[in-house]
This record gives sequence, C-alpha cells and structure tokens, in this order.
Amino acid sequence: MSLHSMTGFSRLDGSACGQRWAWELRSVNGKGLDVRLRLPPGLDRLEIPAKARIAERMARGNVQVTLSLARETGATTLRVNEEMLAAVLAAMNRIAEKIDATAPTLDGILAIKGVLETTEVEDDEATRSALDATLLAALDRSVDGLVAARASEGAAIARVLSGHVDEIERLTAAAEACPARRPEAIRARLAEQVAALMDQVPALDPQRLHQEAALIATRADIREELDRLAAHISEARRLMAAGGAVGRRLDFLAQEFNREVNTLCSKANDRDLTTIGLDLKAVVDQLREQIQNIE
Repeated sequence: MSLHSMTGFSRLDGSACGQRWAWELRSVNGKGLDVRLRLPPGLDRLEIPAKARIAERMARGNVQVTLSLARETGATTLRVNEEMLAAVLAAMNRIAEKIDATAPTLDGILAIKGVLETTEVEDDEATRSALDATLLAALDRSVDGLVAARASEGAAIARVLSGHVDEIERLTAAAEACPARRPEAIRARLAEQVAALMDQVPALDPQRLHQEAALIATRADIREELDRLAAHISEARRLMAAGGAVGRRLDFLAQEFNREVNTLCSKANDRDLTTIGLDLKAVVDQLREQIQNIE
C-alpha cells in the first residue's frame, strides 16, 4: 500500500431520470474523519449511505461533499390557476362597466402573473429509487477520484519524507563519527578543565573533583540517543513502505525523533556535535510538518 495525503479534490457529473447531477468532493487535513454533506432538498435519505461509502475508503481528513441536482428541459408542466383566472376575469368585468376600453386578449390574460403556473413533474417511487441508485453509484466513482488524488499527492509527500529520513540517517552517522564524542576526547577535555580549576582554586578536593568529572563524562555519552535514532529511522522506513493510514503513527515517531535530538543537543560538548544536533532538529521539524498531511 502507498501513503495517502489527506488533501484532494474530485468532481463527477451526469444525468439520469430526467435530472442532471454533479458530485463535488474536497478533503483537507483533519485529526480524524469528518464528512460533511450538502444535499438538495428532499434527498436527505442519501446522507447515511453516502457517509458510509466514504468511511469505507478513508480513515482521516475533513471531507466536504456537495451534490447538485437540476431538472432537465421538459421535466416541468404548465397549469392554469383556475381561482386566479376567475378573479382576473371578474376584475376585468367590473372595470369594463366603468370605463370604455378594448377587451383584453387571451395572451394578455395568460401573461398576468399567477394565471399560469409551472410545476415540476412528481417522480414515482420507482423513479426515485432508480435516481438514488444512480447517484450513489456515481458517488462511489467520485470517491474513487478523490482517493486517487490523495494517493497521487501522498506519493509526492512520501518522496519528501524519504529524503528527510535519509538526511536524518546521514546526520546520525556524522554524530556517531564525530571525534568529540569519543570517551578519550571527553576525558581529555575534562582533564584540561579540572587542571585549570585546580590551578585557580587549590583548596578543592582533587578526588571529589575527578569523581564529578567522571559523572559528567558519563552523562555526555550519546550512545543511547544514537541507538534510538537508528531504531526510529528503521521504523519510519517500515511504516512508509507499509503505507495505509499510518499518519498518526508517523506523527508519534516524529515526536520521538525530536525527543532524542533534543537530548543529543543538551549532551553535546563540542561545537561540531552541537551543529550536527541543530541540523538534525531542523530536519526533524521538516519531517513532522510533512507528516501532518498524511492520512
């Protein structure tokens, strides 16, 4: 399976049962799956099956779904409003008794607002069922398009993530090879500091001072952090290769990367090692930012 982004767009339109329809789907990042539908009046019955279809295909993201529906030409009828027509004729008769005027023509009477009414054809149960089936089948195809769009963007993000993980591995190897983290280098640097301090304050207990120096040297060892970073690198690659809805797990892993790098920076006792730690922190921040887009 591949990684999927939570961002995508899909649109599909067509016609059926005397009506033109169009599905439009948009999705953006979200902590969970939040599907919001905008359906035409009278089609609320599609909300539950529509949400179920989307939930089967996606695990995370805010998904906006809009269905547009319009009658095609010829799907309406004209009827004469008999009550309005009677009222208009009665009014004209009363006016004709008071003034001398040309009698109104038929087209003039029919042009009066309310005399002619446009009504939509009422669908029977079979037509409504056929329309529902067509719309839901079209929704399935629209969801296919949205999933494909999210997969395409996910593939691009996966390449970026892979580059970040490679850079973390390179910097971790650089920290591993840094001469400053070798025990003898740490001991030599501490010995110089202890000697300088003894010269300035001769009254200090040399044995106690050397014990403290040994403790500091132990705390400065980043072996554990390097091992954990290597394990996190392997797990990140495993999750990306597995694909699917791994965004939450990758986000947690990015937090663990950040924790180890912060500890490494706090233990750094050399300018070169500090620079490597800061570079690691910058790459981990970039990694986590991109992971926020993954389903």
